[in-house]
Amino acid sequence: MALPAQDERTVPAAVLPDLDREPLERTLDGVRALLDQHSHLIVVCSRALPAAAKRRLHTVRSLLESDRIALFRPELPPLAVAVLARQLRQLASCDLSPGVLASAGRLLTHYVHCGAVLSSVTRLDRVPVDLKAHARSWVPGSQFGVVAHPVPHLVRIGPGATLPGPDFGTWMLVAKGQLQSDWIGAHLAPAWKVLGLREAALPAESAAWWGTGRLIEFCSYLPDLPVLYQLVTSVRQSVCHWCGVDVIGDRCVFCSAVPPDPGGGQEDGRRGEHASPGTYAPYGTAP
Repeated sequence: MALPAQDERTVPAAVLPDLDREPLERTLDGVRALLDQHSHLIVVCSRALPAAAKRRLHTVRSLLESDRIALFRPELPPLAVAVLARQLRQLASCDLSPGVLASAGRLLTHYVHCGAVLSSVTRLDRVPVDLKAHARSWVPGSQFGVVAHPVPHLVRIGPGATLPGPDFGTWMLVAKGQLQSDWIGAHLAPAWKVLGLREAALPAESAAWWGTGRLIEFCSYLPDLPVLYQLVTSVRQSVCHWCGVDVIGDRCVFCSAVPPDPGGGQEDGRRGEHASPGTYAPYGTAP
């Protein structure tokens, strides 16, 4: 999940390993030390994280009684989550407040196109799969191209097969699992007109997320810090009425507060982690 730095300004990642196995006291001490050093933490993790590790994160946050820890678990495949984490590390070197930086994760999700090449979709439950695709999974040698975000799409790889991609310039990151295929580099990357292609190690959660270890995961993203910074700073900022941090969007990622209902239906404006995501201006348009 901790990708190599994109440039010399990228802030190093603080990895929290073995959350579901190491003693609670050690995790508490480690997170407390990070808070003392940096004042705020943005914890980025995949939805495929084991349930025990997720519970440990919430336990640590509760025991420390801290609204300075933001938990960011986007509905994205693991490689895309790793890309978002690195983009936040890039932005952490800029003059952004903790609340704006933490909110930027949801904004940048809109500019990520990600998916995988799979040998089978029989266990794929995070992207809609019709019965015909399931049946084709049993044909030896079949491979499928899947886009999980922003709009789910699935095709059986063959002559002329393609997937919908971004309409703006991106780089592509590829992580190979236990599958041999040159379709991404030979066909998908040229079709998406990517500006460059790089490789990375496959995240540990990818096999669980995609339902198979025979895959090649890919993610198309914006790599340049000036572009990322312009995107984030072009969005209107507001102040969380509950904890006072600057935010973008309609929910504080540190305390989960939303603006109070003008009609008085929500007294304290707190909805918990299931509050609706913010609304942002599209790339290249005025906020």
